[in-house]
Amino acid sequence: MATIIIRNLDDQVAERLRLQVRLRGVSVEEEARRVLTEGTRVSRAEIAARAAAIRARQRPHRSRGVELIRQDRKR
Repeated sequence: MATIIIRNLDDQVAERLRLQVRLRGVSVEEEARRVLTEGTRVSRAEIAARAAAIRARQRPHRSRGVELIRQDRKR
């Protein structure tokens, strides 16, 4: 497990976190873990969109590999 120290946290953010903790009846640490876990989830749709964007930026592969394999199979 990792340990994170957060410095220079805005006072308003800290106060909102403390309010959430009181409303949910959990510790600040538990709430911070929940918020970080939910905030770092990536959906399949987001992964697919990122992959499509990467593919769109790439130039077509100009390898002769497929052609060479076909020639070899004819022998």
